[in-house]
Amino acid sequence: MTSDDSRYEAVTSRDARFDGEFFFAVSTTGIYCRPSCPATTPHRRNVTFFPTAAAAQSDGFRACRRCRPDAVPGSAGWNVRADLVGRAMRLIGDGVVDREGVAGLAARLGYSARQVQRQLNAEVGAGPIALARAQRAHTARVLLQTTTLQAAEIAFASGFASVRQFNDTVREIYALTPGELRATRPGRASRFGSVGIADGGGGVPLRLAHRGPYAAAEVFDHLAVRALDGIEEMAGERGDRTYRRTLRLPHGTGIAEVRESTGGGWLECRLQLSDLSDLTTATQRMRRLFDLDADPHAVAERLGADAALAPLVARKPGLRAPGAADVHEVALRAVLGGQVSVAAGRRLGSALVAAYGTPLRVPSGGLTRTFPEPGTLAEAGLAGLGMPDSRRTALRGVAAALAEGRIRLDPGADRDRAEKELLGLRGVGPWTARYVRMRALGDPDVLLTGDTAVRAGMRHAGVEAVDAEAWRPWRTYAMHYFWNEAADRRRTASAGGI
Repeated sequence: MTSDDSRYEAVTSRDARFDGEFFFAVSTTGIYCRPSCPATTPHRRNVTFFPTAAAAQSDGFRACRRCRPDAVPGSAGWNVRADLVGRAMRLIGDGVVDREGVAGLAARLGYSARQVQRQLNAEVGAGPIALARAQRAHTARVLLQTTTLQAAEIAFASGFASVRQFNDTVREIYALTPGELRATRPGRASRFGSVGIADGGGGVPLRLAHRGPYAAAEVFDHLAVRALDGIEEMAGERGDRTYRRTLRLPHGTGIAEVRESTGGGWLECRLQLSDLSDLTTATQRMRRLFDLDADPHAVAERLGADAALAPLVARKPGLRAPGAADVHEVALRAVLGGQVSVAAGRRLGSALVAAYGTPLRVPSGGLTRTFPEPGTLAEAGLAGLGMPDSRRTALRGVAAALAEGRIRLDPGADRDRAEKELLGLRGVGPWTARYVRMRALGDPDVLLTGDTAVRAGMRHAGVEAVDAEAWRPWRTYAMHYFWNEAADRRRTASAGGI
């Protein structure tokens, strides 16, 4: 979408592919919406377009109560971009401004607060405070509509500095008081909204929206074969599974559970948190784990144009590239497992969790611990796990670098720099560093050259030679198509097929 006229065409056709990529506001009503809003299409002369919800709010527009524009997936563009704005948007989404302020955000990015403010205003129409404010308002709406907490508790759990600020923001963005907003909770059949169905199960029920098709079975397969005992578990049959895992968060711990069925454009999720102020961070981390902000249409357009990949893309529309719920965990697991088999890596990881994981205060089913903290592993002997000395040395070295802050793997990390720093550590090779870049840092354009599973998938697909440059900027997804081709062959063979 490069022009307002093409954006208006998307609004006219109610094209959900662009939900989250831009927003439109109507001057005659004072309301802003997502492109797929079912309301009557406004006249072009009354429409203004904005790159973010925060920009529309800063211009004085309030959120549409019908299409819930604050509940859209994030723009896939922020994951592709490695510049200041892309890194800043990922950090703001993780709640850094609420925890560390604009100064903390700027320090993580390596720029002055003024530079960050100027760049964000120029490209997304809002500064870091406005972007964080829009996110806080969305968190407040979720808590109002899913819990019985008092308004004051919700205000501080959402990141507001005062109840007055909370009340004023809710009224400004939603044109409702907090009490009125609580009463407008979407019904079970509602197509829009990020609020799930309260069913007495505890925690905060959410709908994690995605755009386009979503290959849920393949994502859940990926997580199932790698699940580590004590911190992850998968229950149910393929097609109707529930994935559960523990989370280590800025203010406490949590347990997330996500259902495999995709409903009407979302995954059902429930978050149980020891501190509700971690809701925004926990939600964003689950979105990254399940790659919910991806643009499957853009991926399919690029990869489907390649003769080698076209059949695979057609067979699995909406294939995703799972990310990370805990970036340090992914990095340490990558070092621990290396390029050994997935089963062997899982055994090693489960043993590591049992020996060094932090016990939960209240276990839940098979979930008893969080993944070991880097500082713990840096000082651990790691004996009795069946690892060669070289791998123990590498694991302790990476753990120490993470614990001391010598390597940063937060959502706003400079990907090139992080990869270079990882390669500078003893025992870390190119495969491991690029795997961390792909999973922990969410880079959609990583190709693990020489990966045995990728080569197996290419062989099964009848691919002898490829032009990987033609797959940019989606080489990560190309690799996942080959991985899934290999996995499908193994699954067919184990079921008695050829």
